[in-house]
Order: sequence, then structure tokens, then C-alpha cells
Amino acid sequence: MRPSRLIPLAAALVLAGAAALAEAPRRVVSINLCTDQLAMLIAQPGQLVSVSRLAADPRSSAMAEAARAYPANRGGAEEIVLLRPDLVLAGRFSDPATVSMLRRLGIAVEQFEITRRIDEIPGQIRQAGRLLGREDRAEALIAEFEARRAALAPAPGARPVAAIFYPNGFTQGADTLSDDILAHAGFDNLAARLGRRGSGRMSLEDLVMGDPDLLIVARPYPATSRAEEVVAHPALHATGAALHPEFTGPDWTCGTPLVLDAVARLAERRRALAGE
Repeated sequence: MRPSRLIPLAAALVLAGAAALAEAPRRVVSINLCTDQLAMLIAQPGQLVSVSRLAADPRSSAMAEAARAYPANRGGAEEIVLLRPDLVLAGRFSDPATVSMLRRLGIAVEQFEITRRIDEIPGQIRQAGRLLGREDRAEALIAEFEARRAALAPAPGARPVAAIFYPNGFTQGADTLSDDILAHAGFDNLAARLGRRGSGRMSLEDLVMGDPDLLIVARPYPATSRAEEVVAHPALHATGAALHPEFTGPDWTCGTPLVLDAVARLAERRRALAGE
């Protein structure tokens, strides 16, 4: 669509925007995997009109089945404008060109920060509830989340060591959601022990020398890639952890209540390691 053709539609959106957002927005579009899931959990029926195409991908989304009920978008500005939203939910690192264009056209865009700690999740839920005019629903979700979180708190005792080792040696250190998932399940993170912060790489040598109790890997794709070869390296089998790895899932990715499913699975592995 040419910019000149967007101008009349943009003018209409500007005139309607302030009034719409004074109340609960009626047409909400999400262009980010994590805001997709927050919106699906919180929005009232008919309020959410489109989610990103990743939302229906079971390898990426913890709510893939639910997402198939919504039209999918690819996050392009022209496509979003044609959906006539009065609110667009995006992530901090959503395409800047798209976000900028939508805002220039008078469409409200709210960006969510990346979640690095589980205790930030209630704030994300509350933010989504406020934007959608669904504060009561958000507070109910938070109460359920906190109750389950408390029930999953690890018992005192030894903390086994887990190592996250993805294709190409990619890992997650301190100050990441993955690290906090491990902590909530009663594990220490090998990458954090080695001084890693954020996302980065861990050498095969560091992994083997660290001798973790649990190896956490990505579920392999049907066709093996060169990036995945390091995960299958024979040296890994020198550690008992490689014999029964834990696979990450889409519930590791976003700061939603579903992250506690990952904590619960890991907590069960910790109990098994302890012989409970």
C-alpha cells in the first residue's frame, strides 16, 4: 500500500484513537510472540483480532493450539493498518520500522520489556490487563500464578547443577529468564557459575569440565544441522547428564504464567536426581 493511500485511513484512526483508548480497546493486534500469549490469556472474547504467525507454531509458542483461533499476522505495518486496530501490542525489539510507522499513522503501540526474572511476570500481566481494560482478569491470573509459584518452591538441600547447551554451544547465563527458571526449580546454572551473563556461548570443554547433573538441550529438528552437531559430540557422553537430557520447550521463552510449567518439569527432575 502506498503511503498516500494510508493517509485517509490514518486520519480516521487518529480521530478514533483517543476515544477508543479512553475505554477498553475494542480491536487489539499483537505482533510479538510474548504479547500474543499475554493477550490470549487476558483479552475478552472478540477483543483480540490478530496474533503473530509464531503464536501458532508449537515449537515457539506455549499456546499454539489456542492461537489457531486467531488470524495470524507477519508484523508488517501495512498489514496491521488494514486490521484497523486501536491498540497494537509489541515487544521491545519488535521491528522498529513497523512500530515507528504505526505510531506516525496515529495507532497506539505499547511495547513490553523482555522478562528476565520470574518475579517480573506479575508486572507484565498487570501491564497487559491495564492496557486491555481487563484489570480484574489480570489480578486473578496473578493470584493463581503466585499460589502455584509458592507451591513449587524448592525444598532446602543440595542444588544440582544444570547446563543449558543449545546448538552452536549457545547458552543462557545469569540475568536471563532461563537462569531464573533453573533457580526456581532448585538448580544452579553452570553458565552462571562460570561467570556468564545473558546469552552467549559455552565451550564444549567448559561443559565437560563442569560435569553437570542435568543437561538441558533444545528438542532437535527432524533434519540434523551442523549447528546441532556439537550437542551430539561423543565427549558429552563422558558426563552422565547427556544420557537423559531435559528438553526445553516454548514455555521457557516468555514471561507468562506458563513458565511455571517449565519449573514444574525441572522440579520433578530434581526430585528424581535426589532419589525421591
